[in-house]
Amino acid sequence: MRQLSLALALLFVFATNGLAANISGEYIEARTCNVYTGPCFANAEMGLAGKEALMAWKVDKGQWNGVNVDGLGAAVIVTAENTIGYDGIFPLRAGKMNAVILVDQKASPEQFAALVDFVKDTAKTYTKHVIKVRRAPIELKNNHLTKQAQFKAGKVAEIKTRALKKSDCVCTNEVVYYQPLTKVENFSPAFSLKVSYQGKGLNRRFTDFGTRSAFLATFRR
Repeated sequence: MRQLSLALALLFVFATNGLAANISGEYIEARTCNVYTGPCFANAEMGLAGKEALMAWKVDKGQWNGVNVDGLGAAVIVTAENTIGYDGIFPLRAGKMNAVILVDQKASPEQFAALVDFVKDTAKTYTKHVIKVRRAPIELKNNHLTKQAQFKAGKVAEIKTRALKKSDCVCTNEVVYYQPLTKVENFSPAFSLKVSYQGKGLNRRFTDFGTRSAFLATFRR
């Protein structure tokens, strides 16, 4: 009987592990501070910039909570009292953070609920205070070779990137100073031609042009 119980327990572990890694796709994020930068520039921005962040996912294939969400997207916009980030050693004290979640307008009610839960589970630190959840037409295309990417959620939110150039290095000590805000794979920094949120709910709208503030990546859970 004990051997049977052990076998059933192992079967349950294997099954749940399989479910945990059953969704994958594209990811992009951008902030209102430089993530690829020199320590001196990063220190100068702390507490002044980087109080806003935009994260977006596009599912290539997979399911969440048993619901198929192939081809659908979601995003979260976060605002904080102070700079949002993690330098690989210590997380910054961002203070209270508020969030708005955007869900693909093509999602069914079941897919909508699954995607909201996916965002909250994937970005737990940043979704403790969700102010608003709404639908939007979501597009996300990443070109990892050229680092050109385009994320759009209608007229509400946008990220547009290009590859970093030698001329983007200001102090020659540039590094990936901040890590991506969520767990991702194959991430690389990119130059944000534009990062913008013009929606409601956060009592704050923002648009930044020309910063070294984006990450392109893939995700798998």
